[in-house]
Amino acid sequence: MDTMGKLLIIFTFSLCLYLLVALLYVFYRYWWIPYRIQLIMNSQGIRGPPYKFIHGNNKETAAMRREAFSKPMALTHAIFPRVMPHVYSWINKYGKSYLNPEIVKEVLRNSEKAFPKGKPTSFFEKILGEGLVTTESEKWARQRKLANYAFHGESLKNMIPAVVVSVETMLEKWKGREGKEMEVFQEFKLLTSEVISRTAFSSSYLEGEKIFEMLTKLSLIASRNVFKTRLPIISRFWKSSDEIESDKLAKMIHDSVMKIVEKREEKNNRLSIQDLVDECKTFYFAGQETTNSLLARTILLLAVHTDCQEKARREVIEIIGKGNPNSEGIAKLKTIPMIMNETLRLYPPATGTMRKVEREVRLGKLVLPTDLELNIRIMALHHDPDLWGDDVHLFKPERFAEGISKATNYNAAAFFPFGLGPRSCVGMSFAITETKIALSMILQRYTFTLSPAYVHSPLPLITLKPQHGIQLLFHSLHDDA
Repeated sequence: MDTMGKLLIIFTFSLCLYLLVALLYVFYRYWWIPYRIQLIMNSQGIRGPPYKFIHGNNKETAAMRREAFSKPMALTHAIFPRVMPHVYSWINKYGKSYLNPEIVKEVLRNSEKAFPKGKPTSFFEKILGEGLVTTESEKWARQRKLANYAFHGESLKNMIPAVVVSVETMLEKWKGREGKEMEVFQEFKLLTSEVISRTAFSSSYLEGEKIFEMLTKLSLIASRNVFKTRLPIISRFWKSSDEIESDKLAKMIHDSVMKIVEKREEKNNRLSIQDLVDECKTFYFAGQETTNSLLARTILLLAVHTDCQEKARREVIEIIGKGNPNSEGIAKLKTIPMIMNETLRLYPPATGTMRKVEREVRLGKLVLPTDLELNIRIMALHHDPDLWGDDVHLFKPERFAEGISKATNYNAAAFFPFGLGPRSCVGMSFAITETKIALSMILQRYTFTLSPAYVHSPLPLITLKPQHGIQLLFHSLHDDA
């Protein structure tokens, strides 16, 4: 046999061996592991929709979401069936034993170090990189320590003037638009982007405008691919148009952030250049998205419930007066925090979070197998009548009159819009402070009502967004505005 023939035999044998190994991997990863997990959980009374090879429940979920999002809903706060139709349907069919708040609390506190965050999809990784939201272990601890310092009480206090200036800039643009319809979700997107640019990067929104636009495009791509199954093996060698576009956007975002980092000429030995870029992406995206959602939804609810709006306005005038808010004034507000908490309960910016079981662990009466993914749905708990009562879907800020602990009957897992445990949102205080300032300054100057053009269509696109915007009518409280 000549050399060419031998090489052909070796190549054919190697190819067959590779295909056999690949086939075994696919069988193990996409059939045996899910089947084993479902068998173990079923034996403990935890049931759910049957797993389908490779696709899991993605096709069924995608179909239910398309149906739910295809039409608007009545102006009600019972949004759970629309926002998460698959979860709502499965809870009704299989029960909600897995939503036990005690289990949720133990998983998120992660005292046994058995429940890390799962590896993000390639799309989400391009949005946040290896920043604070996605990392684990020592790297996460180091980044969290730096972030805690950045959002420390005194640091937060020093950011307030920059927030006030940004809100003043927005309100200046509103002059002359009284009585005309305004789409506030977009207005607040510009505001929160401006605040992040000023406070985190000492720049303006215009300087970071391209970054925000590219992150928005990337988040839309990520959202529409959440329930699309990547075919094993094949996906390693073939990229979809979304993957190609996301690669380009990720490269452009990296280059744009690098320009801002280099412009500031900061020397930071505690973070590598790539870590610094990833943290900047995290601040740009997470910092803007969360506050925008909270502020827009709070204004919407106050436009619908004008009695609460007037009560909040009276409090602002009484405590802050007609001047700009300061740290002492916003700390004394009582009604506005109640309104914000009820908004966060009904419309949490993040509708859920994921954890993975790293090793077999006993949790209460359950034994959780390795590789089990825990889908913790914040919205399901926030809208659970067993936790909040029969009026769970009503807007009642007075629930929080005596604080969060009393409102939740001291059940930490009943209300956690910013997460729970060591991985809770490090920027929570900043988002709340920014929202209080913006609300106070708007209430000082305007009354506002819902526009007839508003269509109630909450949509989960990484964070909860209005599918068709939020249209309101503003009326000045001052003749010279």
